[in-house]
Amino acid sequence: MNRMRIFLVLALALTAGGVLAFGTYSYLQNQPPKVVSMPTKPVVVASADLTVGTELRTDDMRVVQWPAANVPEGAFSNPAELQGRGVVMSIIRNEPVLPAKLASKEAGAGLPTAIPAGMRAVSVRVNEVIGVAGYVLPGTRVDVVATGSPNDQRADTTSKVVLTNVQVLATGTKIEQTGDKGKPIQATVVTLLVTPEEAERLTLASTEGKIQLALRNPLDQSAPPTPGVKPAVLLGTAEPARVARVAAQRSPHVPAPVVEAAPAPTIEMIRGDKRAYEVVK
Repeated sequence: MNRMRIFLVLALALTAGGVLAFGTYSYLQNQPPKVVSMPTKPVVVASADLTVGTELRTDDMRVVQWPAANVPEGAFSNPAELQGRGVVMSIIRNEPVLPAKLASKEAGAGLPTAIPAGMRAVSVRVNEVIGVAGYVLPGTRVDVVATGSPNDQRADTTSKVVLTNVQVLATGTKIEQTGDKGKPIQATVVTLLVTPEEAERLTLASTEGKIQLALRNPLDQSAPPTPGVKPAVLLGTAEPARVARVAAQRSPHVPAPVVEAAPAPTIEMIRGDKRAYEVVK
């Protein structure tokens, strides 16, 4: 009898628990979802990757809702304001379009708008090797190594770093005519951002000899001096030239060390019981 009561109480408890759980589940499922509203503002972003010199058009931009508290400073809300403006720094897809990456309204578009004041853009022809196997891209930095001879003598041919830490402004191809029946071929060109003086050095190096681009780590700002290398030095038949080191300037408040003069040579002369010393001049 007692055993029957225990089973009856257990069955009633399980039934009540199941009904309660089902009722709770049904109640939660019928509750409307709570929507947390966050204030937003329209922001113009790039709809595709934009390279330097691109003229902004309607298809290049789109408007997204951006959290109002985190809108980038200077962000635009109307794409019509940006029509026709040029890109001076690369913009990736879905990145907000900011004034710092655009040329002024009066400057227009194209590569000239990306050249800072006082700088020049110089294009040089490269091949797959000179262009570091395609790794030279806009925004990377390179050293320019020139190889040539000042007197057309092979023994005096020298390879020398003539420009360091130069920014690559643009890369592309152009169509050239070959001497073989005027057959057109594609030639790769790299445009470098240099000063007027560096433009002269780069032009002379590419005209009088051969140039090679050496890809740099963008975080490396060093520019160690190099003496250049000739074939004899490369093959070990001559001593390498040494780079002249600039002597450290001495502070005017620190006196220079006094260098004692070496004593003059003397001769000991013995005359009887007398000794004499005479200085040899």
